[in-house]
Amino acid sequence: MVDEHVLTVSLEEFGLSKYEAQAYVALISKGTITASELAYYSEIPRTKIYPTLLKLENKKLAIISKSKPIMCTAIAPEDAFDGIIHEQINKVNAMNSLVSNLKKASEESRKTRGSEEKRYFHISANNVLLQLQTMIEGSKSSIKIMTDQWGFGLLAECKDQLSSVVRRNLDIKIIVPTTQICSESHRKIPDRVDIRASEITQNCFIFDETELLLINNDNGKGAIFSSTDILGSNQEKIFSNLWKNSIKTKALADMSKTEAQEIYKIIKTVNEIGLTYILNSAMVSKKPESDMFKLLENNGISFKSKSLDDVIEIMDAIMQITCSGHVNFEANTKNITVESKLNSGHSLPWVSILDGCLQKQGYKTRTIYQNNANKGEKVHIKISKS
Repeated sequence: MVDEHVLTVSLEEFGLSKYEAQAYVALISKGTITASELAYYSEIPRTKIYPTLLKLENKKLAIISKSKPIMCTAIAPEDAFDGIIHEQINKVNAMNSLVSNLKKASEESRKTRGSEEKRYFHISANNVLLQLQTMIEGSKSSIKIMTDQWGFGLLAECKDQLSSVVRRNLDIKIIVPTTQICSESHRKIPDRVDIRASEITQNCFIFDETELLLINNDNGKGAIFSSTDILGSNQEKIFSNLWKNSIKTKALADMSKTEAQEIYKIIKTVNEIGLTYILNSAMVSKKPESDMFKLLENNGISFKSKSLDDVIEIMDAIMQITCSGHVNFEANTKNITVESKLNSGHSLPWVSILDGCLQKQGYKTRTIYQNNANKGEKVHIKISKS
Protein backbone atom coordinates (compact mmCIF):
# COMPACT_ATOMS: atom_id res chain seq x y z
CA MET A 1 0.00 0.00 0.00
CA VAL A 2 1.08 3.57 -0.61
CA ASP A 3 2.17 5.33 2.61
CA GLU A 4 -0.56 7.95 3.12
CA HIS A 5 1.82 9.99 5.29
CA VAL A 6 4.21 10.31 2.32
CA LEU A 7 1.36 11.49 0.07
CA THR A 8 0.15 13.99 2.66
CA VAL A 9 3.63 15.48 3.13
CA SER A 10 4.10 15.70 -0.65
CA LEU A 11 0.78 17.52 -1.08
CA GLU A 12 1.83 20.04 1.57
CA GLU A 13 4.84 20.77 -0.67
CA PHE A 14 2.30 21.68 -3.40
CA GLY A 15 0.83 24.38 -1.13
CA LEU A 16 -2.00 22.50 0.60
CA SER A 17 -2.55 22.84 4.34
CA LYS A 18 -2.17 19.76 6.52
CA TYR A 19 -5.96 19.26 6.82
CA GLU A 20 -6.46 19.81 3.08
CA ALA A 21 -3.77 17.24 2.27
CA GLN A 22 -5.21 14.69 4.74
CA ALA A 23 -8.72 15.18 3.36
CA TYR A 24 -7.65 14.84 -0.29
CA VAL A 25 -5.64 11.66 0.34
CA ALA A 26 -8.61 10.16 2.23
CA LEU A 27 -10.96 11.01 -0.64
CA ILE A 28 -8.56 9.46 -3.17
CA SER A 29 -8.42 6.29 -1.06
CA LYS A 30 -12.13 5.96 -0.15
CA GLY A 31 -13.93 7.41 -3.19
CA THR A 32 -17.25 9.21 -2.70
CA ILE A 33 -18.09 9.42 1.02
CA THR A 34 -20.05 11.61 3.43
CA ALA A 35 -18.46 14.56 5.17
CA SER A 36 -18.67 12.79 8.54
CA GLU A 37 -16.99 9.69 7.10
CA LEU A 38 -14.27 11.91 5.67
CA ALA A 39 -13.68 13.44 9.10
CA TYR A 40 -13.27 9.92 10.51
CA TYR A 41 -10.94 8.54 7.81
CA SER A 42 -8.79 11.68 7.55
CA GLU A 43 -8.62 12.20 11.34
CA ILE A 44 -9.74 15.80 10.96
CA PRO A 45 -11.89 17.35 13.74
CA ARG A 46 -15.57 17.48 12.73
CA THR A 47 -15.60 21.24 13.33
CA LYS A 48 -12.86 21.63 10.70
CA ILE A 49 -14.10 19.24 8.01
CA TYR A 50 -16.59 21.60 6.29
CA PRO A 51 -14.19 24.58 6.01
CA THR A 52 -11.54 22.16 4.72
CA LEU A 53 -13.92 20.75 2.09
CA LEU A 54 -14.85 24.25 0.91
CA LYS A 55 -11.15 25.10 0.47
CA LEU A 56 -10.59 21.91 -1.55
CA GLU A 57 -13.60 22.79 -3.71
CA ASN A 58 -12.27 26.33 -4.30
CA LYS A 59 -8.92 24.84 -5.34
CA LYS A 60 -10.75 22.49 -7.74
CA LEU A 61 -9.52 19.41 -5.88
CA ALA A 62 -12.93 18.12 -4.71
CA ILE A 63 -16.65 18.16 -5.53
CA ILE A 64 -19.28 18.68 -2.79
CA SER A 65 -22.92 17.67 -3.26
CA LYS A 66 -25.79 20.03 -2.44
CA SER A 67 -27.86 17.22 -0.89
CA LYS A 68 -27.96 15.97 2.67
CA PRO A 69 -26.04 14.21 3.95
CA ILE A 70 -23.26 16.08 2.16
CA MET A 71 -21.28 13.79 -0.16
CA CYS A 72 -17.77 14.62 -1.35
CA THR A 73 -15.57 13.27 -4.12
CA ALA A 74 -11.93 13.95 -5.05
CA ILE A 75 -11.05 15.35 -8.47
CA ALA A 76 -8.79 12.85 -10.28
CA PRO A 77 -5.07 13.64 -9.68
CA GLU A 78 -4.26 13.98 -13.38
CA ASP A 79 -6.92 16.71 -13.64
CA ALA A 80 -6.33 18.32 -10.25
CA PHE A 81 -2.57 18.84 -10.55
CA ASP A 82 -2.05 19.24 -14.28
CA GLY A 83 -2.72 22.96 -14.00
CA ILE A 84 -0.25 23.39 -11.13
CA ILE A 85 2.53 21.66 -13.08
CA HIS A 86 1.88 23.73 -16.18
CA GLU A 87 1.81 26.89 -14.07
CA GLN A 88 5.40 26.22 -12.97
CA ILE A 89 6.44 25.54 -16.57
CA ASN A 90 4.76 28.78 -17.67
CA LYS A 91 6.71 30.72 -15.04
CA VAL A 92 10.01 29.46 -16.48
CA ASN A 93 8.87 30.27 -20.02
CA ALA A 94 7.81 33.74 -18.91
CA MET A 95 11.23 34.26 -17.35
CA ASN A 96 12.95 33.29 -20.61
CA SER A 97 10.62 35.66 -22.50
CA LEU A 98 11.56 38.45 -20.08
CA VAL A 99 15.25 37.86 -20.77
CA SER A 100 14.65 38.08 -24.54
CA ASN A 101 12.72 41.34 -24.11
CA LEU A 102 15.49 42.74 -21.95
CA LYS A 103 18.01 41.94 -24.69
CA LYS A 104 15.85 43.89 -27.15
CA ALA A 105 15.63 46.73 -24.64
CA SER A 106 19.43 46.84 -24.38
CA GLU A 107 19.74 47.16 -28.17
CA GLU A 108 17.07 49.87 -28.35
CA SER A 109 18.79 51.81 -25.55
CA ARG A 110 21.48 52.82 -28.05
CA LYS A 111 18.89 55.11 -29.63
CA THR A 112 18.09 56.88 -26.37
CA ARG A 113 19.78 60.01 -25.05
CA GLY A 114 21.23 60.90 -21.68
CA SER A 115 23.40 59.22 -19.08
CA GLU A 116 22.13 55.69 -19.76
CA GLU A 117 23.60 55.80 -23.27
CA LYS A 118 26.99 56.66 -21.80
CA ARG A 119 26.98 53.50 -19.70
CA TYR A 120 26.46 51.22 -22.71
CA PHE A 121 29.54 49.93 -24.57
CA HIS A 122 29.75 47.77 -27.70
CA ILE A 123 32.33 44.99 -27.93
CA SER A 124 33.20 43.36 -31.25
CA ALA A 125 33.18 39.57 -31.55
CA ASN A 126 36.99 39.53 -31.88
CA ASN A 127 37.42 41.31 -28.55
CA VAL A 128 34.75 39.59 -26.45
CA LEU A 129 37.02 36.84 -25.06
CA LEU A 130 39.73 39.32 -24.07
CA GLN A 131 37.12 41.59 -22.45
CA LEU A 132 35.63 38.66 -20.53
CA GLN A 133 39.07 37.60 -19.27
CA THR A 134 39.84 41.17 -18.22
CA MET A 135 36.57 41.56 -16.33
CA ILE A 136 36.99 38.23 -14.54
CA GLU A 137 40.53 39.10 -13.48
CA GLY A 138 39.46 42.57 -12.32
CA SER A 139 36.59 41.35 -10.14
CA LYS A 140 36.89 42.13 -6.44
CA SER A 141 34.00 40.38 -4.63
CA SER A 142 31.69 38.25 -6.78
CA ILE A 143 30.97 36.83 -10.24
CA LYS A 144 27.55 35.50 -11.24
CA ILE A 145 27.15 33.87 -14.63
CA MET A 146 24.21 32.51 -16.66
CA THR A 147 25.50 30.92 -19.85
CA ASP A 148 24.36 28.61 -22.63
CA GLN A 149 26.50 25.91 -24.26
CA TRP A 150 28.28 28.40 -26.55
CA GLY A 151 29.00 30.82 -23.70
CA PHE A 152 30.19 28.01 -21.43
CA GLY A 153 32.73 27.02 -24.07
CA LEU A 154 33.93 30.63 -24.13
CA LEU A 155 34.13 30.68 -20.33
CA ALA A 156 36.23 27.49 -20.37
CA GLU A 157 38.89 29.50 -22.24
CA CYS A 158 39.09 31.74 -19.15
CA LYS A 159 40.38 28.92 -16.94
CA ASP A 160 43.55 30.77 -15.89
CA GLN A 161 41.64 33.92 -14.95
CA LEU A 162 39.05 31.92 -12.99
CA SER A 163 41.84 30.07 -11.14
CA SER A 164 43.37 33.43 -10.24
CA VAL A 165 40.20 34.87 -8.70
CA VAL A 166 39.41 31.57 -6.95
CA ARG A 167 42.70 31.94 -5.07
CA ARG A 168 41.44 35.33 -3.88
CA ASN A 169 38.32 33.61 -2.46
CA LEU A 170 35.82 35.42 -4.67
CA ASP A 171 32.23 34.19 -4.62
CA ILE A 172 31.78 32.64 -8.09
CA LYS A 173 28.46 31.12 -9.15
CA ILE A 174 27.71 29.74 -12.62
CA ILE A 175 24.42 28.42 -14.02
CA VAL A 176 24.77 26.29 -17.17
CA PRO A 177 22.36 24.21 -19.30
CA THR A 178 21.68 20.73 -17.95
CA THR A 179 23.25 19.27 -21.10
CA GLN A 180 26.60 20.70 -19.97
CA ILE A 181 26.79 18.76 -16.71
CA CYS A 182 30.18 16.92 -16.72
CA SER A 183 30.96 18.15 -20.26
CA GLU A 184 34.50 18.98 -21.40
CA SER A 185 33.89 22.66 -20.67
CA HIS A 186 32.59 21.76 -17.19
CA ARG A 187 35.78 19.88 -16.37
CA LYS A 188 37.95 22.88 -17.31
CA ILE A 189 36.34 25.09 -14.66
CA PRO A 190 38.30 25.17 -11.33
CA ASP A 191 36.91 22.90 -8.60
CA ARG A 192 36.10 25.68 -6.14
CA VAL A 193 33.74 27.41 -8.57
CA ASP A 194 30.12 26.65 -7.66
CA ILE A 195 28.23 25.36 -10.72
CA ARG A 196 24.53 24.55 -10.98
CA ALA A 197 22.34 23.51 -13.90
CA SER A 198 19.06 24.87 -15.27
CA GLU A 199 17.47 25.68 -18.63
CA ILE A 200 19.62 28.60 -19.79
CA THR A 201 19.28 30.34 -23.16
CA GLN A 202 21.37 33.49 -22.67
CA ASN A 203 24.91 34.64 -21.84
CA CYS A 204 24.94 37.09 -18.94
CA PHE A 205 27.98 37.84 -16.74
CA ILE A 206 27.52 39.95 -13.57
CA PHE A 207 30.68 41.29 -11.89
CA ASP A 208 30.76 42.68 -8.34
CA GLU A 209 27.05 43.52 -8.73
CA THR A 210 28.15 46.69 -10.57
CA GLU A 211 28.91 45.62 -14.15
CA LEU A 212 26.95 43.50 -16.59
CA LEU A 213 28.32 41.82 -19.73
CA LEU A 214 25.84 40.40 -22.26
CA ILE A 215 27.07 38.30 -25.19
CA ASN A 216 25.01 37.41 -28.27
CA ASN A 217 25.70 33.78 -29.21
CA ASP A 218 24.43 34.40 -32.77
CA ASN A 219 27.17 36.82 -33.75
CA GLY A 220 29.59 36.77 -30.79
CA LYS A 221 29.20 40.49 -30.09
CA GLY A 222 28.96 41.82 -26.55
CA ALA A 223 27.75 44.82 -24.58
CA ILE A 224 28.63 46.18 -21.13
CA PHE A 225 26.08 47.86 -18.84
CA SER A 226 26.18 49.35 -15.40
CA SER A 227 24.02 47.11 -13.22
CA THR A 228 22.48 50.22 -11.64
CA ASP A 229 20.35 50.15 -14.81
CA ILE A 230 16.94 48.45 -14.73
CA LEU A 231 18.44 45.73 -16.92
CA GLY A 232 21.13 44.88 -14.37
CA SER A 233 18.65 44.84 -11.49
CA ASN A 234 16.37 42.46 -13.37
CA GLN A 235 19.24 40.17 -14.30
CA GLU A 236 20.27 39.95 -10.63
CA LYS A 237 16.71 38.88 -9.72
CA ILE A 238 16.58 36.40 -12.57
CA PHE A 239 19.90 34.91 -11.49
CA SER A 240 18.79 34.60 -7.85
CA ASN A 241 15.54 32.84 -8.80
CA LEU A 242 17.28 30.47 -11.20
CA TRP A 243 20.05 29.72 -8.71
CA LYS A 244 17.57 28.86 -5.96
CA ASN A 245 15.74 26.38 -8.19
CA SER A 246 18.70 25.01 -10.15
CA ILE A 247 20.35 21.61 -9.71
CA LYS A 248 23.62 21.29 -7.77
CA THR A 249 26.38 19.56 -9.74
CA LYS A 250 29.17 19.08 -7.18
CA ALA A 251 28.06 15.51 -6.35
CA LEU A 252 28.41 14.60 -10.05
CA ALA A 253 31.95 15.94 -10.52
CA ASP A 254 33.67 12.52 -10.68
CA MET A 255 31.04 10.90 -12.93
CA SER A 256 30.96 10.51 -16.68
CA LYS A 257 28.62 12.76 -18.65
CA THR A 258 26.33 9.77 -19.33
CA GLU A 259 26.07 8.92 -15.62
CA ALA A 260 25.46 12.56 -14.66
CA GLN A 261 22.75 12.98 -17.31
CA GLU A 262 21.02 9.81 -16.07
CA ILE A 263 20.87 11.19 -12.52
CA TYR A 264 19.56 14.52 -13.78
CA LYS A 265 16.86 12.70 -15.76
CA ILE A 266 15.77 10.76 -12.66
CA ILE A 267 15.47 13.97 -10.60
CA LYS A 268 13.64 15.82 -13.39
CA THR A 269 11.18 12.96 -13.95
CA VAL A 270 10.29 12.54 -10.28
CA ASN A 271 10.03 16.29 -9.61
CA GLU A 272 7.86 17.04 -12.63
CA ILE A 273 5.42 14.13 -12.80
CA GLY A 274 6.15 11.85 -9.83
CA LEU A 275 3.45 13.12 -7.48
CA THR A 276 0.68 13.09 -10.08
CA TYR A 277 1.71 9.62 -11.22
CA ILE A 278 1.75 8.05 -7.76
CA LEU A 279 -1.57 9.66 -6.74
CA ASN A 280 -3.16 8.27 -9.88
CA SER A 281 -1.67 4.80 -9.36
CA ALA A 282 -2.97 4.77 -5.77
CA MET A 283 -6.43 4.44 -7.27
CA VAL A 284 -5.77 1.94 -10.06
CA SER A 285 -2.73 -0.17 -9.13
CA LYS A 286 -2.75 -3.28 -6.95
CA LYS A 287 1.02 -2.92 -6.40
CA PRO A 288 1.62 0.79 -5.90
CA GLU A 289 5.11 0.19 -4.51
CA SER A 290 6.33 -0.64 -8.02
CA ASP A 291 4.67 2.29 -9.76
CA MET A 292 7.61 4.67 -9.29
CA PHE A 293 9.76 2.17 -11.15
CA LYS A 294 7.20 1.97 -13.93
CA LEU A 295 7.30 5.76 -14.13
CA LEU A 296 11.10 5.76 -14.46
CA GLU A 297 11.11 2.88 -16.95
CA ASN A 298 8.44 4.58 -19.07
CA ASN A 299 10.81 7.52 -19.29
CA GLY A 300 13.79 5.43 -20.35
CA ILE A 301 15.32 4.94 -16.88
CA SER A 302 16.11 1.41 -15.71
CA PHE A 303 17.98 -0.01 -12.69
CA LYS A 304 17.96 -3.61 -13.95
CA SER A 305 21.64 -3.67 -14.89
CA LYS A 306 22.77 -1.79 -11.77
CA SER A 307 24.57 -3.49 -8.89
CA LEU A 308 23.73 -2.63 -5.27
CA ASP A 309 26.83 -0.39 -5.10
CA ASP A 310 25.77 1.38 -8.31
CA VAL A 311 22.30 2.05 -6.89
CA ILE A 312 23.73 3.35 -3.61
CA GLU A 313 26.08 5.69 -5.52
CA ILE A 314 23.22 7.05 -7.65
CA MET A 315 20.89 7.61 -4.70
CA ASP A 316 23.69 9.20 -2.64
CA ALA A 317 24.30 11.74 -5.43
CA ILE A 318 20.55 12.44 -5.69
CA MET A 319 20.28 13.01 -1.92
CA GLN A 320 23.24 15.42 -2.00
CA ILE A 321 21.63 17.37 -4.84
CA THR A 322 18.01 17.47 -3.63
CA CYS A 323 18.23 17.32 0.17
CA SER A 324 21.85 18.17 1.10
CA GLY A 325 21.93 14.63 2.45
CA HIS A 326 23.65 11.27 1.98
CA VAL A 327 23.03 7.53 1.59
CA ASN A 328 25.33 5.30 3.65
CA PHE A 329 25.60 1.51 3.37
CA GLU A 330 27.07 -0.56 6.22
CA ALA A 331 28.03 -3.92 4.70
CA ASN A 332 28.54 -5.61 8.11
CA THR A 333 25.12 -4.79 9.53
CA LYS A 334 23.27 -4.76 6.18
CA ASN A 335 21.89 -1.35 7.06
CA ILE A 336 21.29 1.53 4.65
CA THR A 337 20.84 4.98 6.16
CA VAL A 338 19.28 7.80 4.14
CA GLU A 339 19.90 11.21 5.71
CA SER A 340 18.37 14.56 4.72
CA LYS A 341 19.05 17.99 6.17
CA LEU A 342 15.56 18.98 5.08
CA ASN A 343 12.42 17.93 6.98
CA SER A 344 8.81 17.45 5.83
CA GLY A 345 9.42 14.23 3.92
CA HIS A 346 11.87 15.58 1.33
CA SER A 347 13.78 12.29 1.35
CA LEU A 348 10.75 9.98 1.17
CA PRO A 349 10.30 9.83 -2.65
CA TRP A 350 13.94 8.78 -2.99
CA VAL A 351 13.63 6.29 -0.13
CA SER A 352 10.63 4.81 -1.95
CA ILE A 353 12.67 4.39 -5.15
CA LEU A 354 15.64 2.91 -3.27
CA ASP A 355 13.38 0.52 -1.34
CA GLY A 356 11.65 -0.60 -4.54
CA CYS A 357 15.00 -1.10 -6.28
CA LEU A 358 16.27 -3.27 -3.43
CA GLN A 359 13.15 -5.41 -3.60
CA LYS A 360 13.57 -5.77 -7.36
CA GLN A 361 17.06 -7.11 -6.72
CA GLY A 362 15.73 -9.78 -4.37
CA TYR A 363 16.22 -8.12 -1.00
CA LYS A 364 13.73 -8.01 1.85
CA THR A 365 13.52 -4.56 3.39
CA ARG A 366 12.30 -2.96 6.59
CA THR A 367 12.27 0.83 6.93
CA ILE A 368 12.25 3.08 10.00
CA TYR A 369 11.61 6.81 9.63
CA GLN A 370 13.02 9.36 12.10
CA ASN A 371 12.35 13.11 12.03
CA ASN A 372 14.20 15.76 14.03
CA ALA A 373 13.02 19.36 13.67
CA ASN A 374 16.57 20.68 14.16
CA LYS A 375 18.67 18.02 12.40
CA GLY A 376 16.49 16.96 9.48
CA GLU A 377 15.21 13.45 8.83
CA LYS A 378 16.75 10.00 8.70
CA VAL A 379 15.46 6.71 7.28
CA HIS A 380 17.00 3.35 8.19
CA ILE A 381 16.56 0.47 5.72
CA LYS A 382 17.41 -2.98 7.04
CA ILE A 383 18.04 -5.41 4.17
CA SER A 384 18.33 -9.18 3.94
CA LYS A 385 18.35 -11.64 1.04
CA SER A 386 15.02 -13.29 0.23
